[in-house]
Amino acid sequence: MNVPLWAWAAFAAVVLVMLAVDLLAHRGAHVIGFKEAAWWSAAWVGVSLVFALVLGLTLGTGAGVDFTTAWLLEKSLSVDNLFVFALIFGYFKVPRAYQHRVLFFGVIGALVFRGIFLAAGVAIVSQFTAILFVFAAVLLYSAYQLIKDDDDAYDPGASVAMRLMRKVIPVREEYAGTKFMVKEAGRRVATPLLAVAVAIEAADLVFAVDSVPAVLAVSDDAFIVYTSNAFAILGLRALYFLLSGLLERFHYLSKGLAIIQAFIGLKLVMQASHKVIDSSIPEIPSLLSLGVIIAVLAGSIVLSLRKPLEPEPAAQLEPLEPASK
Repeated sequence: MNVPLWAWAAFAAVVLVMLAVDLLAHRGAHVIGFKEAAWWSAAWVGVSLVFALVLGLTLGTGAGVDFTTAWLLEKSLSVDNLFVFALIFGYFKVPRAYQHRVLFFGVIGALVFRGIFLAAGVAIVSQFTAILFVFAAVLLYSAYQLIKDDDDAYDPGASVAMRLMRKVIPVREEYAGTKFMVKEAGRRVATPLLAVAVAIEAADLVFAVDSVPAVLAVSDDAFIVYTSNAFAILGLRALYFLLSGLLERFHYLSKGLAIIQAFIGLKLVMQASHKVIDSSIPEIPSLLSLGVIIAVLAGSIVLSLRKPLEPEPAAQLEPLEPASK
């Protein structure tokens, strides 16, 4: 797709304006409540859908459908990030007033690294189409892991990124407001808030392993794959605060994400087969993919609400034997 320069400029302008408004609205320590998170979530969803509409009107219906499909796919896959965010915040005992600041700068880093990964993915696919089979295998394996529900203990403090950080700069024990760095005894030291930001960024890099192949199944156009990723990531902070405390209720969501990943893996297999093996092999259109993603997400959420997890029974204490006289 031949994307004009004005489209990139419009995208950059929208992102910069929204980030500036967000930053000005949340200066300093600030607790994001449910109502505020709902408004910001609605704003990001609205901006994303308007952007999709503009693409459809200016670059063609296919571009609008591809963007919407890729955006919703990335939005759904990023739900897994929310569980990890909650785990990291709990591990480091981050006060709620500081969480937005961490996620804000985590999003900025994610935009940069996703851009690098996606550019590399598009370049590789354009030269070696057969790599799509490898991407499909990654998605199918991830789907298997989600279905198996192998919930290995995740220790944010023991990650490679955290170990490298501690070797580069000392980390103090106490928070210093919303500061990432402070000066102690004439030297610069990191606060736990910087450690949290590093842990979140490292987690996003891990999730990019699934995210990049998934979006390349929808489109191999650099503009579509990056803008859809960017809007999904930018709305992730508001979504976290909107669903904070409710994540455990959506216990079927991981199974729904597994179905979506398996479906996208199958789409990649058919896409690669069409291009590499035989052009008569059909491809799954983006409009059908969009319908499947919406149906699976809605179904897993409704099923979670209709069939909530039963609370674990409280431990019963054995009655004490009467004392012997």
